Amino acid sequence: MVIFLSVIMSFFLLILGWGQLGIAWADSLPYSHSGLQGKNFAKQDLRASGFANANMEGANFSYAQLQGAVFSASILRNANLRGADFTYGMLDQTDFANADLRDAILVDTILLRSTFDYTKIEGADFSGAILDQSQVKWLCQRAKGTNPTTGADTRESLGCD
Repeated sequence: MVIFLSVIMSFFLLILGWGQLGIAWADSLPYSHSGLQGKNFAKQDLRASGFANANMEGANFSYAQLQGAVFSASILRNANLRGADFTYGMLDQTDFANADLRDAILVDTILLRSTFDYTKIEGADFSGAILDQSQVKWLCQRAKGTNPTTGADTRESLGCD
């Protein structure tokens, strides 16, 4: 029940966040269910884009603007996500194994049931993100650094002890 309420609350935050970012509901979601392995999206403005159920293994999203984007149930193994801004994004059930999330901004994102096996997270900002407790425990073992954009300490943003 607590997780359900957290997801509902996050959904409303996501809606409010899209409004703050000037993102319209009618924006298309062109990449969902696609095979995008190894594609280069570096430094692109992809706010509110849809990548749900997409395979993006080895893709490059470094320093991309991904606020409000939907990556639910996607594969981002070995992806370069360094410095990407996922604020208000939905990244639930996503496979981040061996991905590079260094300096990424994951503020107010939904990351429930995602996997982070051997993911690089130095300098990532998870402030307000919704994660499973097992994810937090795993990530806290690797958490260090400060996000160069937000100034948030990675360990503090995860709520590590």
